[in-house]
Amino acid sequence: MRTVIQMLHEAADRYKGRAFVSSKTDSGWTSFSYKEVDTLSDTIAGAFLKRGFTAGDSAGILAEGRPEWVIGEFGIIKAGLVSVPLSIKLTPEEIGFRINHSEAKVFLVSRNVLSKVSEAWPAFSRPPLLILLDEFDDKTNELLTASSILPGKDIISWTAFVTEGREFLDKDKKLISRIESDIKEDDTINICYTSGTTGNPKGIMLTNLNYWANTHDSLKVIDIPDGKFSTLVMLPLDHSFAHTAGLYISLLRGMTLNFVDARGGSINLIRNIPVNLLETNPSLLMTVPAISGNFMKKIISGVAAKGAFINSIFTNGIKAGIARNGNGYNKPSFLTRVKAFFPYKLASILVFPKVKKIFGSSLQFCIGGGALLEIKQQNFFAALGIPIYQGYGLTEAAPVICTNAMKRHKFGTSGTVLPGITIRIMKSSTEEAERGERGEIVIKGDNIMKGYFKNKSATDEVLKDGWLWTGDLGFMDEDNFLVVTGRAKALLISPDGEKYSPEDIEEAVLNHCDLVHQIMVYNDHRNFTTALITLQEDTVKNLIKEHNLASPEDILKAVQKSVYTFREFVKDTIPSQWIPSTMEIISKPFSEEDKLINSTMKLVRYRVTEFYADRIEAMYRDNNFMNERNLRAIENITGSVNTE
Repeated sequence: MRTVIQMLHEAADRYKGRAFVSSKTDSGWTSFSYKEVDTLSDTIAGAFLKRGFTAGDSAGILAEGRPEWVIGEFGIIKAGLVSVPLSIKLTPEEIGFRINHSEAKVFLVSRNVLSKVSEAWPAFSRPPLLILLDEFDDKTNELLTASSILPGKDIISWTAFVTEGREFLDKDKKLISRIESDIKEDDTINICYTSGTTGNPKGIMLTNLNYWANTHDSLKVIDIPDGKFSTLVMLPLDHSFAHTAGLYISLLRGMTLNFVDARGGSINLIRNIPVNLLETNPSLLMTVPAISGNFMKKIISGVAAKGAFINSIFTNGIKAGIARNGNGYNKPSFLTRVKAFFPYKLASILVFPKVKKIFGSSLQFCIGGGALLEIKQQNFFAALGIPIYQGYGLTEAAPVICTNAMKRHKFGTSGTVLPGITIRIMKSSTEEAERGERGEIVIKGDNIMKGYFKNKSATDEVLKDGWLWTGDLGFMDEDNFLVVTGRAKALLISPDGEKYSPEDIEEAVLNHCDLVHQIMVYNDHRNFTTALITLQEDTVKNLIKEHNLASPEDILKAVQKSVYTFREFVKDTIPSQWIPSTMEIISKPFSEEDKLINSTMKLVRYRVTEFYADRIEAMYRDNNFMNERNLRAIENITGSVNTE
């Protein structure tokens, strides 16, 4: 049978004692083998059955990545239940919606998120049984006392739940095998909620076959050696990307998953990544543009702090590495490679090895997903010697549609379409685009979702005759790589109805202007295009020092000059009507706290538009970068930066 449970059984037989999942505890890194995960998840399944849960019931999971998360979800699936993985960054209101909508009867939660769950508790239409993936302590008991959640009745500890399952299965050791025999390939095993970049979240129903097919097809493109690799899981496990590229690929290749230390709360997740990288020494990493972009900025800043000589070797080496790599597929001329040889070799000997040590000593490559990765990052990390192979997908496709890989890649593209997936680029509902011509990406394969939970109208809108209409725009280039250009529903629209992708322009700005941290380009039936930007404070600080700038007016003029340099690079590739005529500087970065970016660090455009509606309208009133609003933003930014 093509099920994830069968994949787990085969992995337990093949890799037995090899570490599958590992986390850091007070006594150090503690791991569970493939065999132990298989056995323990049987026990968890038994506990669900003892409690009276039946096939088709939903079970929510809200926790940071950890072994109990993995064991718990496998237990859910083995019992015939449906897992509903949720992001730890959700608000209590958002948690309430998803638990109610999915009709979850049981809810696995960690100590770190229990306060959110207690806030959401009154909103649950039918409160689920809570399973705490930890043990009760004084802080937990204090929180429960202040809430209406009753220990023993509403919530049970992980150890107690495991004990229940073990005692129940001791009476019937073949029970789980009999239950598993009823599990089918097309059974829904996950309801994954969209992050809502374009509206209310929808519950995506993914099946055993969806994941089985996507995992097997992915490994026909991505080279991962058998039984040798490990990774540090920096992405939340609620993502389908982490499921396929992390959990399920591991089952086929015996990879060890080490989870970032989250003790002390989610705020420690980011802080612990650097030390956990050194401790776990990963072979590969799964990343999203926001994480890799942060690494790139810190690397550049850290090397610059070493002095002009080292920085010169590094920057010249990166430039030379980019030149010698070309686009990764079409190699540059022999003369170009000769010119790049010395500066690249010098940096490769003197600087690059020390920089790469922040990732440990074994990292070979990264797999990028979650959002479009600008070519600037792709070129940088490839030149450094730890390439990020960008892929493309969406949860409705379980999620991988195509990816670059070591043996075949092309920077600036999303890679090769997986075998088993048929793709079309559609100019309209009936007209297919020619090669190189942009249209909507439409796919078909065993990885396509069953549909949206309790939302037939939304399902019918995107699933037509077995084809998934992704809502994303792109084209197949001359070398048969897919180039994704943006969301169809996020298009800029001129007064006469002409449309253009904002991502093209945003990537150009980010690639050519180090000052810009974030950008959202805007045009909704307007006479000209505008943009909201946030600035990189360290770079602003350097600009002020370099030019001895004192007044906000002088700083703003310098910022304008620097930002607008991108226009020179795009004048021949982007029509003038789509190049922003003016920009508004937002002094505070777009954040998850304000719900302006989602859990995969994608910009939630409609929310940014609503949040900064007054700033957008102001641009259309005066069309002038040198305005009082931008001056105030500069004052706020420079006031928070030490310019001494």
